[in-house]
Amino acid sequence: MNIVVLGAGAWGTALAMGAARQPGGHAVTLWARDGQQVADMQAQRQNARYLPGIAFPPALAVSGADPLALACSADLVIVATPMAALRAMLRALRGCTAPVAWLCKGFEAVASADAGSFGLLAHEVCAQVAPDLIAGVLSGPSFAQEVARGQPTALVAASRHAVVRDALVAAFHSPSLRVYANDDIVGVEVGGAVKNVLAIATGLCDGLNLGLNARAALITRGLAEMTRLGVALGARPDTFMGLSGMGDLVLTATGDLSRNRRVGLLLAQGQSLQQAVDSLGHVAEGVYCARTVAQRAAGLGVDMPITQAVVALLDGRLAPADAVGLLMGRDPGSELR
Repeated sequence: MNIVVLGAGAWGTALAMGAARQPGGHAVTLWARDGQQVADMQAQRQNARYLPGIAFPPALAVSGADPLALACSADLVIVATPMAALRAMLRALRGCTAPVAWLCKGFEAVASADAGSFGLLAHEVCAQVAPDLIAGVLSGPSFAQEVARGQPTALVAASRHAVVRDALVAAFHSPSLRVYANDDIVGVEVGGAVKNVLAIATGLCDGLNLGLNARAALITRGLAEMTRLGVALGARPDTFMGLSGMGDLVLTATGDLSRNRRVGLLLAQGQSLQQAVDSLGHVAEGVYCARTVAQRAAGLGVDMPITQAVVALLDGRLAPADAVGLLMGRDPGSELR
């Protein structure tokens, strides 16, 4: 296959490396917008900015050419931009006939100039700006560094189109990278978005040394919140028991490589939100989509107390200890609600 990955952050680079190592012998091109980054990666044969010290496979090419021209010659196009840049990239890909899949996890933030973009998942953005694309998402519990090193990982390819699911499996499935297909794109995207918000809460819990019992409670009740929102948006409940639900939540809420968990840890230590975000060097999607998740849930009548507490914390309306107190002080109720 001829595979083009549009976006040379950590995750796009890691997946490009995984595809280039695939025994099937794919031709893989990693595209970056920044000309200097392109030149550096071509010369150094690594992405020193995001994955330093991990060498590119020989089959991986790097380019800064026109992305639409690259996409038009590809068998599969992977959009590896942050959520904030997805709309513009999909708009640029209109007319592409190859299967397209994005990697970003989140809800699109409020855009005052375009009220129609409020609170949308990635597939909803695609339906607005490029409805003719045959598209889907590649998601699941995964840290870029581990995929780049070839460590065992399982992902889920979700789309309503079988051709997209099949292309993603063919491109990335290997002895170290297992790819499973799912046609519930709503559930997969909700899981990928909400787990980032819940990981901030769990990082806060760990940073305040509240113990493993509290962590387990947050993760379990967070999974219930995620499922409620997903079902209200049309997802299947069983999707949240899989890789993009429980799997991604557990990894992001407990893994030391999690940027969103790190935000919670730093807030618990007394850092401001700006200090925490600046120290990461990467995007923490939970910070940018937490408010949108809460607003969309409110519009659907879905109760998400953990998410609401995270939003209040990020807005500076609650101190870390008060956020935990708010959650633990809720009235008793049925576990199934």
